[in-house]
Amino acid sequence: MSGKPKLYYFDGRGKMESIRWLLAAAGVEFEEEFLETRDQYEKLLQGGSLMFQQVPMVEIDGMRMVQTRAILSYIAAKYDLYGKDLKERALIDMYIGGTDDLMGFIMIFPFLSAEDKEKQLAVIVQKATSRYFPVYEKVLKDHGQDFLVGNNFSWADVHLLEAILMVEEKKSDVLSGFPQLQAFKARISSIPTIKKFLEPGSQRKPVPDDKYVETVRRVLCMYYDVKAN
Repeated sequence: MSGKPKLYYFDGRGKMESIRWLLAAAGVEFEEEFLETRDQYEKLLQGGSLMFQQVPMVEIDGMRMVQTRAILSYIAAKYDLYGKDLKERALIDMYIGGTDDLMGFIMIFPFLSAEDKEKQLAVIVQKATSRYFPVYEKVLKDHGQDFLVGNNFSWADVHLLEAILMVEEKKSDVLSGFPQLQAFKARISSIPTIKKFLEPGSQRKPVPDDKYVETVRRVLCMYYDVKAN
């Protein structure tokens, strides 16, 4: 294992998308191997590459890393996107945790029934506008800086932008009552590495479609229905 990081996952967002975002934000090129069959997944399992029998898995710096949070923490620390001291890291961890919670409501959306999708959409908008976005709006206003933590670009900024765009895909005007977040979105989106990742032809994945859902269910043998939050 050497050279570019190599990502093992499906050809879609899921839990790997935040890893793609963070690598892209750091300006790191990466390769991907997409899981399309159960046999591919079984081969990784039998080869001992998946410590907890789960993907995402990333080969980086001579390691085969699993567990999304561990992978993201390593990348953030390696590329100076994890704050300058323990207090900043604690803030980043708190903001990441909140953003992860919001993303969780969205990540299950493609796997829901049509009836549950309608209910979940209302939950996503309600949680975003009443629980999560007000927190970040206040942080930015009180902090008075361009970024969430200190005055430096960090993993927390990358993660929040990803979440904002995910919610906007469900409700395009969701930021209408959040001027600080509107300005934040414009600032972070204009950072060269982020701007490049947002352009057509990048390794950013589109909104999950039926083909993605079918592939995940087939590879992971998911024969049950996901329940809405």
